[in-house]
Amino acid sequence: MNYSLLSVVILVISFVLVFVSYERKKVSVKEISLIASISALAGVGRVPFVALPNIQPTTFLVIISGYVFGSSFGFMVGGIAVLVSNSFLGQGPWTPWQMMAWGLAGASAGVLRKFMKNPSRLFLSIFAFIWGFLFGWIMNIWYWLFFMRVHTIKSFIFTFSNAFYFDLMHSIGNFAFMYLLGKDFINVLSRFKDRISYTEIPVEKIK
Repeated sequence: MNYSLLSVVILVISFVLVFVSYERKKVSVKEISLIASISALAGVGRVPFVALPNIQPTTFLVIISGYVFGSSFGFMVGGIAVLVSNSFLGQGPWTPWQMMAWGLAGASAGVLRKFMKNPSRLFLSIFAFIWGFLFGWIMNIWYWLFFMRVHTIKSFIFTFSNAFYFDLMHSIGNFAFMYLLGKDFINVLSRFKDRISYTEIPVEKIK
């Protein structure tokens, strides 16, 4: 099976669904500009941290955007942020999988908001921590499919165990960014949301 082609097909289908959803909502120019701005910030924000082992603010910003503006918005920010950051760090067969992983992180934050309107700072930090591992596991699957010659349980466990340290550092970084900056970013983005008259229910500020 051509796993590279499969990943691209899955990515295209996912983004088509998101674009169709946005078309039905009649997205404003202001909202499109905001998506571009947050995506650029999330993407470029990854570059200065490249020397650190898998620590960067991208995941944190994608989750925040999805939580404030909704799943579709978060998915778009996650996907576009990858294209921005990889323009500096290098595009490759990993790009579609990164777009999917960060897109799902943003989308899941939008789902979280539907069930929890005002989660605590600690809860959001734990949510971001978990996504550090989820992101890593998605990328580990990509690595296992593309680079391991033999697809067995043993090679699968080997791939995940070797990546554990990097996934852990990603999770710790997510937790720290969310705990220290999450409240402020949610409040700032919520004000932007009010200004562009977004149609979804306003997000309550975290106390």
